[in-house]
Amino acid sequence: MTVTVITVGTLKEKYLKDAVAEYKKRLAQYAKVEEVELKEERIQNEDDRSEIDRALEAEGAKILSAIPDGAYRIALCVEGSMLSSEELADRVRLATDRSGKLALVIGSSHGLSPKVKAACELKLSFSRLTFPHQLIRVNLFEALYRSFTIIGGKKYHK
Repeated sequence: MTVTVITVGTLKEKYLKDAVAEYKKRLAQYAKVEEVELKEERIQNEDDRSEIDRALEAEGAKILSAIPDGAYRIALCVEGSMLSSEELADRVRLATDRSGKLALVIGSSHGLSPKVKAACELKLSFSRLTFPHQLIRVNLFEALYRSFTIIGGKKYHK
């Protein structure tokens, strides 16, 4: 199984980098984990919707080109479905059975382009609350580890 996590922007804080590294280490017993960090597009005027849309389109093109062929694709976005840990594990199992490839996408602080969302089989939301994208990356890696422990019949998820 190969898990590719595609993110727009980089982790800056050491404690967040350490947390992601810990979960990637744990995940290594279940899957090959690849992390693709894409550069966030520059926006001069945060109040200009057309400039934001242009940036999302540019980021979207980079994201779509980074998704491995045949991967089961999940976009993290606010309007996505909220799943239980067991339900997410079922989606991970589906990806394993289907192609052995899973790709998860976290956009920039402005979200994801409509094209990226449309290209994904699942739109996933972790909460109706708003969280920094860097923190959601940690949550995603923990949720992936939890999914694999559920699939493997381990007790971690309880």
